[in-house]
Amino acid sequence: MRIGSVEGRATLIIPGTGPTEDISGIDIQTASHGRFSADTLELLQEWEDLRQWASTVDLATTPVHRVKRNLLEAPVAQPKQIFAIGMNYSDHAAEVNLSIPTTPAVFTKFSSALAGPEATVALPTASVDWEVELVAVIGIGGHNIPRESALDHVAGYMVGQDLSERELQFAGGGAPQFSLAKSYPGFAPTGPWITSSDEIADPGALSMVCSKAGRVLQKGTTKNLVFDLPHLIEHLSSVVELYPGDLIFTGTPDGVGFGRSPQEYLVPGDELVSSIEGLGEIRQQFTPWIGATASADADASGRSTVTLG
Repeated sequence: MRIGSVEGRATLIIPGTGPTEDISGIDIQTASHGRFSADTLELLQEWEDLRQWASTVDLATTPVHRVKRNLLEAPVAQPKQIFAIGMNYSDHAAEVNLSIPTTPAVFTKFSSALAGPEATVALPTASVDWEVELVAVIGIGGHNIPRESALDHVAGYMVGQDLSERELQFAGGGAPQFSLAKSYPGFAPTGPWITSSDEIADPGALSMVCSKAGRVLQKGTTKNLVFDLPHLIEHLSSVVELYPGDLIFTGTPDGVGFGRSPQEYLVPGDELVSSIEGLGEIRQQFTPWIGATASADADASGRSTVTLG
């Protein structure tokens, strides 16, 4: 089951939709005659019932609509919590000259950074970096969740980008400003939809690629996670209560711009393409920074645009 968001309404994505095609989808609230909500967060409360309903939908008699991919929104628009894990691939830790953590290095991304899978993002500086990541969506919340049952609490998975402004991240000479530097408008694009966990045999064995203009920047696999997802869920829930809709950015493999010699960052006009096996791909286009206040609107094509101006 794949659940996307179109104009704030949860949409069942019909299998077979390719990465560059228009989307075929079904409005869940309408097709279920009000049985299920149009809000993804509410759907997570009935995820198993929704999955069973989705498996029985008759495409021959159910209204199907076509949607431009650039109208897809963040599948979970208002999560209570967004967690991210730093240095969770040993090769990434090595490239940025940091030690492999002995316990998960946790920070947060603020919800105002969320963006859809094909958002346009304004660059706040000349030192914005890329980090493709597997994002887990919590379906069943809880506290003190044991590792053995941790994946039962996951509703599904998405592709994510942990965009990072490196100048602010290391400003001041003290502790790194991870959360703030990774939370400019549009710095947490996710999608293209939630792929339900029953469709992913092993989240610990997924390949991922991040590229720009056809050039591969990152190529990795979740097999190389330092702390796998069950460990992360157990660790996080030992401290905080997890809620349905919470997002966990699980870390990025090597190949980021900060770790290159010379260092390399995103520039206006770039298009970043990030994909994960079985989950699809997301794309971001980048424009110049033009001001100091956040706003969001759409261009003539309907593409969601995040600007500072």
